[in-house]
Amino acid sequence: MQSNIQKAIQATYLSIIGNFVLAVAKGITGVLGNSYALVADAIESMTDVFSSALVLFGLKYSTRPADSNHPYGHGRAETLVTFLVVGFLLISATIIAYESVINIQTPHEVPEKFTLIVLAVIIVIKESFYQVVSRKGKETNSSSLKADAWHHRSDALTSLMAFIGISIAIYMGPGYETADDWAALIASFFIVYNAYLIFRPALGEILDEHVYDDLVEEIRVIAEKVDGVQGTEKCFVRKTGMTYWVDLHLLVNGNLSVTEGHEISHAAKDALMEQLPELANILIHIEPIEL
Repeated sequence: MQSNIQKAIQATYLSIIGNFVLAVAKGITGVLGNSYALVADAIESMTDVFSSALVLFGLKYSTRPADSNHPYGHGRAETLVTFLVVGFLLISATIIAYESVINIQTPHEVPEKFTLIVLAVIIVIKESFYQVVSRKGKETNSSSLKADAWHHRSDALTSLMAFIGISIAIYMGPGYETADDWAALIASFFIVYNAYLIFRPALGEILDEHVYDDLVEEIRVIAEKVDGVQGTEKCFVRKTGMTYWVDLHLLVNGNLSVTEGHEISHAAKDALMEQLPELANILIHIEPIEL
């Protein structure tokens, strides 16, 4: 069975290759078809190539084992890469918005009809990429892969807006030549919004925001089934890369020896690590209670 990191890396390679091929196709079609919306689309796809390459680097770097300088591993590198991906989204949105405004003020020809066919194909492909990469992001619990998936969705949205704008320009006739440029401008705002959707959970992750109630409940249920555990108290979870680190307080009989309490904590840790493979490490503190 493939590991989460292998699944994530394969999905990232799909993003890199797919974005590059589509960027070239969009650029050529946009130039030949007199459509800046398609050229803008090509610009975003090319920035997606670089952002996906960053995601690939982040995924590989984040799996490095813990060392003396990084006792908690290198998982947070993936979150930092997510911030860089957001930066690429904002840069591409700014470029598209700026060039759209320039083109709206510049007279130009109506886009060719064949650009609509190309756009329709691109929309289907990019939405398919989004579905695949998003599913892999959820399976692997990778924030950077989820961000990369939103790149595909934003690309599909900009292509959809371009399709609408070009359709208006072609079928409404004279006076609507800039419709596809307006479409590209509107799409840039969609991209900024998507950037926020990616940035917010990544920020919470790097600040150790508590958003893991379901996982905490699973941890409590498993731990409380271990012989000698009378209950659980504090349980803190933080995400690093595609795994979680847990601090857990167990309640045990206060009349037990230190050795017995130690054995119970190890049994609980073994049970949790076996049943919840997404946990990278668990630090257990024993709290004595009177029975």
